[in-house]
Amino acid sequence: MIIRSSRMPRREFIRSGAVGLAGAALAPIAAGRKRPAPGASCPSSGFPERVLGKTGLSLPIVSIGANSYDPDLYRQALDSGLRHIDTSSDYQNGNHERVVGRAIKGRPRDSFVIATSFATHRFQDRRKRVFNADTPTAPLIQSFEGSLRRLGLDCVDIFYLAWMCSRETTLYEPYLRVLEKFKQEGKARFIGITTHENEPEVLRTAAAAKVYDVVLTVFNFRQVHREDVQKAIAEAAGAGVGIVAMKTQAGASWDRRAAGEVNMSAALKWVLRDKNVHTTVPGITTYGQLRADLAILENPALTEDEKAGLEKMSRLPYIFSSLFCQQCGQCLPQCPRGLDVPTLMRSYMYAYGYKDPAKAKEALARADLASVPCGECASCRVRCSVGFNVRAKALNVIRLAGVPDGFLFRG
Repeated sequence: MIIRSSRMPRREFIRSGAVGLAGAALAPIAAGRKRPAPGASCPSSGFPERVLGKTGLSLPIVSIGANSYDPDLYRQALDSGLRHIDTSSDYQNGNHERVVGRAIKGRPRDSFVIATSFATHRFQDRRKRVFNADTPTAPLIQSFEGSLRRLGLDCVDIFYLAWMCSRETTLYEPYLRVLEKFKQEGKARFIGITTHENEPEVLRTAAAAKVYDVVLTVFNFRQVHREDVQKAIAEAAGAGVGIVAMKTQAGASWDRRAAGEVNMSAALKWVLRDKNVHTTVPGITTYGQLRADLAILENPALTEDEKAGLEKMSRLPYIFSSLFCQQCGQCLPQCPRGLDVPTLMRSYMYAYGYKDPAKAKEALARADLASVPCGECASCRVRCSVGFNVRAKALNVIRLAGVPDGFLFRG
């Protein structure tokens, strides 16, 4: 069934099982380029909403993660009542921002919230979790200006520094000065950071700094340290920091062979039980996933069957019941070749959990890995904290990316 109208009521859309194009874009509206007032919020969606910390933005508890390159899918999501889209200059060299820009073009500026980010991990010493001494600010500035152009906006609602991994990276003063300048110039309403590892320390540092408005953090039921993450989220939210959760479904499949699938709805509902999580950004790739997210908004309570399923999975040995890499970084000093093992493991999750080899290859390219010589090692010295077979996973994801064992071309 093809959707002919982008104005289909959300309940009808959920029931319809509709797939295909989301309809023609709205005609340009005169107010479409106007910047919202600093304290302005979006009209109510009718969904359960929470206020994003001190920003004052009231958002549906489920937002739009960046997995699709179909602007019609985002148009339908916006028409259905979702308002917040998370993107990044790092996704396909800015192409995802261009897709989002097409989706929001012509819409009233107060009808959507856009967050984008600049990836900083390429400038970090991953082993020490600090920025390199000569880290420049020019790429950050250039990337941000490019984001505005690609999105077709003169102001983004939230701008993140991505991949904060320690107290030192979170408080890196040259970047902080640049972010404050963006905010003072009215080019970013709110500023924040994202974290994929060492989340409790990063969250607590962000709260104490009293500079950041929002933190986008990994949070899911398969995190080994989820209780500490949850406590840190509560502390940051209590200090007025807006909390957005990502990687909420913990890898999608239990293992490479998909012997069991994560109940995606249940996993997201588990995160939403925490009222200190103000919104979530699960990736939306298909219209079916959009329908599932809208159904959760209609009824976000975990059922008894869903609770039982998550508990069963939690009782299984981690190595047999998850593809989700904790990104703890304990592997980094162990590899004699200095490989970015967490990125390899995350790529494996994208490939075999999310069934998205393109995203896996993109993650490998972003890590700028000149070579992956796992095939040259008779045995692997890396001992993963949750028991992953690091060498086997690395070789599998490299083959999937279509490159020879032992070498991965840049870019």
